[in-house]
Amino acid sequence: MHNYKELEVWKESIKFCPEIYKLVRKLPEEEKFGLISQLKRAVISIPSNIAEGSAKSSDKHFIIFLENSLGSCYEIETQLLVCVELSFITEIEYNQIMEKLFSIIKKLIKFIKYLNDKNK
Repeated sequence: MHNYKELEVWKESIKFCPEIYKLVRKLPEEEKFGLISQLKRAVISIPSNIAEGSAKSSDKHFIIFLENSLGSCYEIETQLLVCVELSFITEIEYNQIMEKLFSIIKKLIKFIKYLNDKNK
């Protein structure tokens, strides 16, 4: 088992949540049950899956939850691209958020690889 609160990727993903919450305030009210809801759920699921997976009895099971977190990252990326296409956010806003999201993605991929290599 891992102490999720000591994991850099968990810490970074917690700090990322307010970024998305600030961003969705700019979206139209009509997206309350669409993009806004989806983005909020996806961003919260990143640190939540890391925390939940850390309690699993094996790295193999932990990796599944880390992969779920990674999937949520890609879900956010897709939803942000839709926001750009709909002119809800600018390319500059997208790039600023994506820089932070890519950092989390890189850390997740590196951690998953580390756990996989460790258990070969």
